[in-house]
Amino acid sequence: MFLPFFETLRRTGIPVSLREYLGFLEGLAAGLATYEVETFYYLARTAMVKDERHLDRFDRAFAEAFKGIEAISAEAVLEAIDLPAEWLEKLLERTLTSAEKSQIEALGGFDKLMETLRKRLEEQKGRHQGGSKWIGTAGTSPFGAYGYNPEGVRIGQKESRNQRAVKVWDKRDFRNLDDQVELGTRNIKVALKRLRRWARTGAAEELDLPGTIRATAEHGYLDVKTRPERHNAVKVLLFLDVGGSMDPHVRVVEELFSAARAEFKHLEYYYFHNCLYEGVWRDNHRRWDRQTPTPEVLRTYGSDYKAIFVGDASMSPYEIAHPGGANEHWNAEAGQVWLERARAQWPGNVWLNPLPERYWPHTQSVGMIRRIFEGAMFPLTLDGIGRAVKALT
Repeated sequence: MFLPFFETLRRTGIPVSLREYLGFLEGLAAGLATYEVETFYYLARTAMVKDERHLDRFDRAFAEAFKGIEAISAEAVLEAIDLPAEWLEKLLERTLTSAEKSQIEALGGFDKLMETLRKRLEEQKGRHQGGSKWIGTAGTSPFGAYGYNPEGVRIGQKESRNQRAVKVWDKRDFRNLDDQVELGTRNIKVALKRLRRWARTGAAEELDLPGTIRATAEHGYLDVKTRPERHNAVKVLLFLDVGGSMDPHVRVVEELFSAARAEFKHLEYYYFHNCLYEGVWRDNHRRWDRQTPTPEVLRTYGSDYKAIFVGDASMSPYEIAHPGGANEHWNAEAGQVWLERARAQWPGNVWLNPLPERYWPHTQSVGMIRRIFEGAMFPLTLDGIGRAVKALT
């Protein structure tokens, strides 16, 4: 019954063998994964993925093969507990009108929000739902899940809905970008050619040994010949925003990432979330326990590197301007401080934004990042990459 899954893995480029597939079936027969989808997922991944570079492809193949496996129809739930549908909908998630939302006011700044959260944690003794004060669900409180507040702390909610949280209390998993994605759009292919032209510009000369031998034989004296280096000499440092509001842009960023990996001989990359802080990472699966300190990155790569930041710059303004404002951890220094240090270390720098340029004026944080980069923010389009290339050269 799992042959379609096996075929999907092979079709998506995961080099899984029949032996590994049989090992997976043996694990199932031994009862290692019986009723839990998560356990089944990890058994399949452990048995059939031998290279961490293929983890992202496995996730996509798994989602394709078992789409809907966790879905439970609303009708089945109602039959089981015999409650009216509208009662459950109101209980699980309160839908507010525009007028109701406009009446909800923010607490009055980041410090006030954090101070209030500390008080709630000290005072609250149990679960709460549907209110406007306590940490709970489905209400208008600034703290909790599946409700609405213009400025709050998200706790216990799987993903963002209104993109209003200034902090997320939960540990989230992001996936690595696949650097082997086939370039699927004409714009990105043309962008690759632009990157190639940029990479060749100013490339160092290397010894042309065949040409030197030929010229020496013809002229009777040592005649050294050189030629442009076959591989580009441009050094690129790529910082990739991942997770959260970047999820809708994964495909186009992967295409750019693939183009860069294929073209640049000297390419280094790191991930960050929303804004640059004191730590970056190369593997999203280990982002909490294997970070690289940003000061180390600043010391390692010289000023001859071109720094390219890729992100939608959509976040709470506190994440940029306020110590402690980071979305998922407590940062001692504001994100703006780290961005300014990066720009000082790598004078050739740009920010590529996958968000359509017409939406930029509507997001405060986008304007803040543009000011930090002194206008060097460009859309992740053919024209935008062209303008970014000019800015870098």
